[in-house]
Amino acid sequence: MPYIPHTSEELQEMLSVVGVRSLDELFADIPAAMRPQSFDLPGGRGEAEVCAYFEDLAAQNRPDMVSFLGAGYYAHQIPQAVNALSGRSEFYTAYTPYQAECSQGTLQAIFEFQTAVSRLLDMDCANASVYDGGTALFEAAMMAVRATRRRVLVVDECINPIWRIMLGTYTSGLDLELRLVPQASGVSDMAALKAAIGDDCAAVLVQNPNFFGAVADYSELFARAREHKAFGLISVYPVMQAVLKTPGEMGADVAVAEAQSLGQPLSFGGPYLGIMACRKAHIRQLPGRIVGRTSDLEGRTGYVLTLQAREQHIRRAKATSNICSNQALCALRALVHMSLLGPSGLARVAESGMALARYAVERLTAIKGVELLNDAPYGNEVALRLPVPAEQIIDRMASKGCVPGYPVGRYFAGMENVLLLACTEQNDRRQIDFLAETLGGLL
Repeated sequence: MPYIPHTSEELQEMLSVVGVRSLDELFADIPAAMRPQSFDLPGGRGEAEVCAYFEDLAAQNRPDMVSFLGAGYYAHQIPQAVNALSGRSEFYTAYTPYQAECSQGTLQAIFEFQTAVSRLLDMDCANASVYDGGTALFEAAMMAVRATRRRVLVVDECINPIWRIMLGTYTSGLDLELRLVPQASGVSDMAALKAAIGDDCAAVLVQNPNFFGAVADYSELFARAREHKAFGLISVYPVMQAVLKTPGEMGADVAVAEAQSLGQPLSFGGPYLGIMACRKAHIRQLPGRIVGRTSDLEGRTGYVLTLQAREQHIRRAKATSNICSNQALCALRALVHMSLLGPSGLARVAESGMALARYAVERLTAIKGVELLNDAPYGNEVALRLPVPAEQIIDRMASKGCVPGYPVGRYFAGMENVLLLACTEQNDRRQIDFLAETLGGLL
């Protein structure tokens, strides 16, 4: 018999306190299709049987496939030192240090991570990281809402749709208006974005390179935001910041990123890493942990948590966030990755992907019916219009051992024929030639 800690009388008493008559009524807000259909779990299996089951499951993966997938998450090479160092037991098994100052090694690693992020994005300061890129975008928006006491967020449709959906979910119960500015053939409509910024605007949110791979300079847009005392928020692809105009150079108030590309394996969607950086004037609105460097009474360097504004600390209901748990192990991996590559190494990684993307465009646009979605500058990712639906091509090419990219039509109506293709240093010209020959044969 299963162990059920509550009697039926106790259950009924609890239900009456919250004002419902049954468990079904309690969970009525959850669609029936999303509720557990049964708790009749299968019996246990032996160790060998369980290992065989997972080995069979893992064998269904296709690591041999040629992949040009991107859309915010990228297959970059990860130096073995990243795994070796982050896999040390003192890092790998450590949880959040609530007696933080006793964990000087962890605090120093976080401090160095903050420094690396600030330099990469050319911003004044950074926090100890948050969950992921979508969460970071929401946290940045809430910084602007608190600082300006306004309720309108101007959102560029060119932002990764996954992160826009997360932003919509997080803000759905708040008194905020998300003013979406439609994209124009995969590029930001700068005139419309500027026109949407008014005195009721808390912030304008953009991405560079955007979801379609297009690169832009948002300096004038951020200047327009400042004229209306609104924030300029930008989400970026960290690797590309080694070669592109930085958020700091553009005049952004807050810069965020999905840092999966910095030493994190794709790993079926996580755990990933959100990074946040801002101007010093806004640091008291920056959520999460911030580590500072100081000296003790004997002049020895020490590291401390500073400006602690989490709900676990003294601010309680006035905390800047209650969802911003710091991804310390992922942040450590990102720090080791950035330190190993250095500025020139990151630039080489970015330039390699860009060069391969241009070779891919040259080969693919030579195929009849394949053309660029727009003529905007692009980095290592680019949107191509095909003569047939992208989903159809992806299905057919997958059977030939190649994933040619991401079908944009999943999130953008009217773009069913658009394929988003990304190249990293993991690809090579031979793979691109295979892609072009296979695609040409199908078309």
